[in-house]
Amino acid sequence: MGNDDIDQDLLAQQWAAALEGEGVEDTGGKSPDDKLAEEWARALATEEQGQLRKEKEQAFLSQAQEAKFKDLTEESRAPRPDSGKRELDFILDIPLDVSAELGRTRLLINELLQLGQGSVVELNKLAGEPLEVFVNGKLVARGEAVVINEKFGVRLTDIISPIERVKQLG
Repeated sequence: MGNDDIDQDLLAQQWAAALEGEGVEDTGGKSPDDKLAEEWARALATEEQGQLRKEKEQAFLSQAQEAKFKDLTEESRAPRPDSGKRELDFILDIPLDVSAELGRTRLLINELLQLGQGSVVELNKLAGEPLEVFVNGKLVARGEAVVINEKFGVRLTDIISPIERVKQLG
């Protein structure tokens, strides 16, 4: 068999495939009336399924009800007796960390290991400068150290305004 014969066979196969793609169908031994009847049966089955789906949706919608809520706008605006006290009572038991800072410094590990009793650690503040009072790590006040009944305390001399606290956050 030569190359011309192979080319001819390949060309014939391509033509056959092209003709099949253009609508030349294999009837499979069925008459055109049988094929038409099958198409009608498929169409009717699809339509019946659509009707069943619509009936189920309508049954579901007929059982559903619209939700109705009471209008609480006026109730929420009405003053409540002891509302301020109740709101404060709610937060009075929340624990907070309060610390007073005399000053800060940075040490190398070597310097830290050399510290002993009587060592002096130099801080970044001058003598007489106010202590800083922190609540949960946020500066809220400044004050001076005092001794009361042999215990140290802080007398507050300056409370940080809310505006200044907001600036510190940024």
